Amino acid sequence: MNTPVCDFLRAYRESGAVRMHMPGHKGKPLTGPEASDLTEIAGADELYRARGILRESEENAAALFGSARTVYSAEGSSLCIRAMLYLACLRAAERGLPRRILAGRNAHKTLMTAAALLDLEIDWIYPGKEEGLLSCRVTGERIASCLREKEYMAVYLTTPDYPGRMSPVGEISRACRGAGVPLLVDNAHGAYLRFLERDEHPLSAGADMCCDSAHKTLPCLTGAAYLHIGKGAPESFAAEAERAMALFASTSPSWLILQSLDRVNGELAGPLPERIRRTARETRELRKALEGRGWQCAGDEEMKLTLCPKSFGYTGEEAAGILRGQGIECEFADPDYLVLMPSSETGEEDLRRLREALEGIPRREPVTERPPELKRLERAMSVREAMLSPAEVIPAEQAAGRILADPCVGCPPAVPPAVAGERLDEAAAAVFRYYGIRECAVVRR
Repeated sequence: MNTPVCDFLRAYRESGAVRMHMPGHKGKPLTGPEASDLTEIAGADELYRARGILRESEENAAALFGSARTVYSAEGSSLCIRAMLYLACLRAAERGLPRRILAGRNAHKTLMTAAALLDLEIDWIYPGKEEGLLSCRVTGERIASCLREKEYMAVYLTTPDYPGRMSPVGEISRACRGAGVPLLVDNAHGAYLRFLERDEHPLSAGADMCCDSAHKTLPCLTGAAYLHIGKGAPESFAAEAERAMALFASTSPSWLILQSLDRVNGELAGPLPERIRRTARETRELRKALEGRGWQCAGDEEMKLTLCPKSFGYTGEEAAGILRGQGIECEFADPDYLVLMPSSETGEEDLRRLREALEGIPRREPVTERPPELKRLERAMSVREAMLSPAEVIPAEQAAGRILADPCVGCPPAVPPAVAGERLDEAAAAVFRYYGIRECAVVRR
């Protein structure tokens, strides 16, 4: 029998590729895995009932991030998002509030699956026309205006978003506190923000809860994440955090992942912040050099490089293909964007290869095709009703008039053109064509 997964991983390890994608460890060895792969034996503590070594490690992480309570996840930020929303639901039930949240449209599909599990209603803040489908900047003014019009159990942000756009968490937090509404932040891409020269972490800016995917930008194994409870958050959030995580989590967490979270504590208390700051400086310098050669960049996140290659004469997929031909693998590409994710473990040689490869791409006439405008779709069903209904997969060209059953269509955490429960129309079909979406699941008639 062949071993295609092992074969692919071995070939990629041996290729010497420049890894401009997650995870943050960039393939550099952490520890020998097999000997540390165990279960919750005596002395090893129990995740989500942590009273021993795991609780001690989580308290170390809380001190590093400035939280009232930090709980580990071995199942990524997806688990933390479900737990955050559940905690907000418990508070809403105590106060007689509706299960309704206000959220930026640039949300990961986990928000939709959590909404189905918890039967949440979502009111969306849509991107402006100039933002397209990969960003949705939310402001404190927009949040304050929405909170005056309707009652919500929580406000939910995704920042930084996929191309590195950051929302002003501080001013949004002040708007939320003024209205007595908790602020929850999907900070999956921003675990490192705490350790920049200027602390830009959502907790430091006043978020009540946030999740960080340690594996995306810190040297941790894939699946390593944190649920952070802010020091100014309602006390029930910290008190119930473990129970909330346990409700959705596997009872067999990976100790390899937990070990990597513990290991990075020592690194964050030592040399890692300086490596993060170095990479941030080098990324800024690279961005400036590329802009000087005519490349257009997007986003304001420190340790991410997002190019808009159409202005240089290429689609994002074309530019990614050119880099791949030179042994450089990007994080994401679509017709409009190319996303590259260095980390503290990206060496000077890798950044040099990236810079030379990009500077070697000849400039062409700009690509003028623009994405179709995102339009608001009719909400025909709740997210829960749509996702739990019998469904069928049909060609996207035939989907107009049907109700989407998939959590969302698109590339989260970009802005999905449609989410579960919305009725698709011809405008949505045009967006699907542009992004190469050929089929989708709709509610069966």
